[in-house]
Amino acid sequence: MKNLANHKFYEGNIYHKRFHPRVHEFKYNFYLLDIDLNYFQNLKNSFFSINKLNLLSFKTKDHFGKSDNFLENVDELLEKFNIKKTNNMRFLTLPRVLNFVFNPLSALVIFNENNEATHLLAEVHNYNNGRVIYPIILEKKGKSYTGKVTKDMYVSPFFKTDGVYEFELKYDENKLFLKIDLFEDNEYKLTAIFNSKAKNFNKKSSLNIFFKYMFSTFLVVSRTYFQAIRLFIKGLKIYTPRDQDKERRY
Repeated sequence: MKNLANHKFYEGNIYHKRFHPRVHEFKYNFYLLDIDLNYFQNLKNSFFSINKLNLLSFKTKDHFGKSDNFLENVDELLEKFNIKKTNNMRFLTLPRVLNFVFNPLSALVIFNENNEATHLLAEVHNYNNGRVIYPIILEKKGKSYTGKVTKDMYVSPFFKTDGVYEFELKYDENKLFLKIDLFEDNEYKLTAIFNSKAKNFNKKSSLNIFFKYMFSTFLVVSRTYFQAIRLFIKGLKIYTPRDQDKERRY
């Protein structure tokens, strides 16, 4: 993989499919912001700000750590998980739109000196104010990187708190593919796939993303509840969150 230059938007679609006990699937347009941490302070233009109100913005408090300095929080997180800091680290996330956002999943991807992805730190939020960060060791398999981690947070009322997530990542300067499979009791329960193409980060693309996804937070939340209602009607068992699933764990 070539070294990725500066920041990008990755725009495409998300596909969800549940396999058991009822088959249920849906697809919708989606995007992610890809932040080059070497150029974090350049993450701004007329329509995009850091820790300030704008059409689009990045807020440090939305993510791991307690400091107002995002890069300090990254360093603290790497130290916690005993992961070596490198010169090539990317953060995939949703920016705020008019100061509103809900980030189901953000990811810090760490590359070595050969530009090979070695770790993925997955930051998962739920609708109960819960947050957990999963450290995932990646292995290269052909053009993909794969890894898995034990689930330890309530996310959906129709899944158990425990299980295993398996990740597959394909990532270059033109395309981003991220697949997450969920297994419960060794049974394949769910797949979620984000497949996208890159757009340069600049004023024009920021404005385009704003108008195209200005209701993105509302749509993410409303789609989730809509699909939950459909699953409830199908008669799926409902699980409830634990106390720790309502906390922002670092």
